[in-house]
Amino acid sequence: MIPTCALRGFHVCQNRDIAMGFTAEYRELIEEKLSEIVPIRTKAMFGGVGIYSSDLFFALIAEDKLYFKVDDSNRPDFEDYGMSPFHPYDSSTPMHYWEVPDSVLNSPPELEGWIKKALAVARTKRRT
Repeated sequence: MIPTCALRGFHVCQNRDIAMGFTAEYRELIEEKLSEIVPIRTKAMFGGVGIYSSDLFFALIAEDKLYFKVDDSNRPDFEDYGMSPFHPYDSSTPMHYWEVPDSVLNSPPELEGWIKKALAVARTKRRT
């Protein structure tokens, strides 16, 4: 069950020790790392953060984890690192976003390649 405070968009439920979606520090860290590579804008949504470059929604933050948009073209990259897809609110149906490994997040050259692939997927998905 999703706490009412989460449905209202709060990041931390009052009088609880449960973080709902993300911390401000993690959001700032991700915004800094990604914006060094590509212009981005972020938007709080559904208890997480949507990440856009131009008008392409290519990434999201949930539970202080970064996820990139995935299809058959870049899924093997994530699988090679043993990563898994995002399941909103413990749904059994995953979304087409997979967790980005910390080692990629901490390597700007590698991160740039992964961002380019996620943007290509977002661009393709927008047309279909």
